[in-house]
Amino acid sequence: MSYTALYRKWRPASFSDVKGQDHIVQTLKNQIVSQRIGHAYLFCGTRGTGKTSIAKIFARAVNCESPVDGSPCNECPTCRNILTGSSLNVVEIDAASNNGVENIREIREQVQYPPTEGRYRVYIIDEVHMLSTGAFNALLKTLEEPPEYVIFILATTEVHKIPVTVLSRCQRYDFKRITVETITDRLKELTQAEQIEVEEKALTYIAKSADGAMRDALSLLDQCVAFHFGEVLTYDHVLEILGAVDTGVFSEIFQAVVQNRTTECIRKLEDMVIQGRELGQFVTDFIWYMRNLLLVQTTDDPEGIVDASAENIKLLTEDAALTDGETLMRYIRVFSELSNQLRYASQKRVLIELAFIKLTKPEMEQNLDSVVQRLNRIEEQLEEGVPVNPAALQAAAVAVPAADTAGPSSGDGAEPPAQVPIPKAQLEDLNLIRNEWGKIVRELGGVIRAGFRDTVVEPAGDSCLCVVFSSSDGYMIGSRPTVLGEIESYIEKTYGKSLYFKARLKGGTERLDTIYVSDEDLKNSIHMEISIED
Repeated sequence: MSYTALYRKWRPASFSDVKGQDHIVQTLKNQIVSQRIGHAYLFCGTRGTGKTSIAKIFARAVNCESPVDGSPCNECPTCRNILTGSSLNVVEIDAASNNGVENIREIREQVQYPPTEGRYRVYIIDEVHMLSTGAFNALLKTLEEPPEYVIFILATTEVHKIPVTVLSRCQRYDFKRITVETITDRLKELTQAEQIEVEEKALTYIAKSADGAMRDALSLLDQCVAFHFGEVLTYDHVLEILGAVDTGVFSEIFQAVVQNRTTECIRKLEDMVIQGRELGQFVTDFIWYMRNLLLVQTTDDPEGIVDASAENIKLLTEDAALTDGETLMRYIRVFSELSNQLRYASQKRVLIELAFIKLTKPEMEQNLDSVVQRLNRIEEQLEEGVPVNPAALQAAAVAVPAADTAGPSSGDGAEPPAQVPIPKAQLEDLNLIRNEWGKIVRELGGVIRAGFRDTVVEPAGDSCLCVVFSSSDGYMIGSRPTVLGEIESYIEKTYGKSLYFKARLKGGTERLDTIYVSDEDLKNSIHMEISIED
């Protein structure tokens, strides 16, 4: 007897065997039990999520002579005939190869005849988006008003290609990607039933590689078992077959990147090439690894978000402590751009080497996040007492664009700065923040320290201050609500003041040396009423 692939052998035979689509299964079972069966269904979702399997189960269930809780019994003559493909009541059509008008006309002629056995004639049209425009038009009338004994089930992976006129005539069901935990549990069941010895860690990696598709997971498992037939399927075996890289290698590479060891990164990459690893998969997995580092660094409960064991989360926490969030986001940006480039590249290794050089030598890039990383590195060296090359300081200063490096304008000496009266409470808040502004920016560090150079704080109303930026690049950073919110939280925590901040960009010839005085003091000095306009 010929061998049957695992995904065919273990195709779900009843609704209880379907994994990861509970919302759809329960709805269809309720329709069958209550006899509220529709005439047209649209199953859409990514490959391998169970669209065709559920369609076949539903076709048997509506014709079953003795259904059990909405599921087919698979024992009655009708169910057996449908299972063996000998029933004329269930017709499965591949729209990819039968997409013409004449194919749909054949269906329109067939639906005129009632079923020879059972209650319904079911037409399952797979990859329905492949139908031509004429075929869709020919299907419309039959789809809208079919005979009471006809059910259409349309399945597609590209629902956006289906005309709205067809969508409006169907009950639409969206199939979700199946979770890693669900796929892993299913693989455990199958390997136990097939008496296959396998490590749980290997099954978990196969489930992750399947990207939410149960069929892909079974095909990968089949491939791995065939390669190491008769042996225990280990995690290392799976990595070898799929051309993947162990997470321990990601940790070593990440530490080398953070410590700017360019040569070691290139050597690690060379080792992976010699071992025959798939470079595109390596880039994807390394992005995912850095994403986990960022989540561990920025969330209070990483165990609930990051799919990893407690031991691995501990290792991720140690690696995440090696750098800050801004640098991690830069790493992810560089490798995400690399992932897009690799799709059409013939020299993948060269592009990856270039990306490692960018990560370990941020001075080769002139964008803002690389400049921030360079400034942070210089700060760390100064704090540790390491001498800093003056050329590096000069290069970092040149790289940060600033329209006014001399600080706030004090005029040309011919015209004194203007004096503006404000309420005493506003003046107190303003003086407090102005006196501490340099310290606040230094303490917050990172992006704020780089972007808030040459800024001036102005009054903007009760409990509200405005940060005026001389640089448009600094304004793009500082005007973000998250950045201003970080400053507000710091001031409230440090000084006990609940202040709100706004941001604006300095005008071309605007002077920023305005002197603010208390309206009470000004009244006492000039002995007359003063009206303050907004």
